[in-house]
Amino acid sequence: MTMTEPASASPGPAAPAGPVTGAAPVAAPGPTRAARRLTKPPRRVSLRRVSLRRDRTGPRPPRPLPTGAQAATQSAAFMLAVVCLWVFVQLLLLGDLKHERSQDLLYDQFRTDVASATAPVGPVVPVGEPVALLRVPAIDLEQVVVEGTASGDLRAGPGHQRNTVLPGQDGTAVVMGRAATYGGPFSRITELQPGDVIEVVIAQGTREFRVLGVRRTGDPLPQPRTAGVARLVLASAEGEGRLGGLTPGEAVYVDAEAQEAFPAPPGRPGAVPAAEQVLAGETAVLPLLATCLTALVLATLTIISARQRWSTVQVWLLAAPVVAALAWATTEVLVRLLPNVM
Repeated sequence: MTMTEPASASPGPAAPAGPVTGAAPVAAPGPTRAARRLTKPPRRVSLRRVSLRRDRTGPRPPRPLPTGAQAATQSAAFMLAVVCLWVFVQLLLLGDLKHERSQDLLYDQFRTDVASATAPVGPVVPVGEPVALLRVPAIDLEQVVVEGTASGDLRAGPGHQRNTVLPGQDGTAVVMGRAATYGGPFSRITELQPGDVIEVVIAQGTREFRVLGVRRTGDPLPQPRTAGVARLVLASAEGEGRLGGLTPGEAVYVDAEAQEAFPAPPGRPGAVPAAEQVLAGETAVLPLLATCLTALVLATLTIISARQRWSTVQVWLLAAPVVAALAWATTEVLVRLLPNVM
């Protein structure tokens, strides 16, 4: 009997080596980031962008000159700002420096005059000349007193009212001083108490005063002075708030007396102009102020015209010294219109 071999199974796909678990087939890894960069099609560069870039990297066209209205507005606003700023700088900064410098010069002059017996004793003294040295230890004050009480005179220091005797002479002497600007020498006189010492040196010698009290406008006056007694009145201004000195509302006075007085020569002026009274300004400088303002207007018109032809930088480089000088001169005149004891 012939034995037949079993038929072999048809070949098929090979079975997996491990057990079949039913998991999804693993996807083939995609291209890497570097491969994507290499296969990325090149970006098209626009000729318009290239031309714009070339234009940007080239020289810039000159800035157009301002029109007439624009130049006028800018120049006028700048000039006004310079003058206003210079006023505040003059009152709060440069004024103090000028006051200190003036006091140094006046002290040297007065000391020399006293040593050489040429210091004035009255009754008529040129305005601006040193006439006394005032010391108030309680408020740490030492100032040379000049002749005259107009606003321009008090920029150098306290001023002696010309129709009164000199401090320390037989009679009543009035000395005014600023409260806030140009050093503010009398800014603390309201702190004085009865009995505080005020020492005055004049050509005839030294006198020691004792404070009687502090009074404001409308307060009762002290008792009449007796013969042979020297009376001294310090006058300044007082306001309210932190900037009270710059906005004076009323006058403040300090009365003091010395029991011994020097003789006073006759012939004093009977009155002084209104500009030399307390809280007064010098209206006589209005024509000079008008001249300074006219010069500023002419300078502004010149700058406006120049800016139509040349660049702004060139114009202001040439005009800056002239503008600074005009602003300084205008401010010097303008502050004389303000109250003299401000």
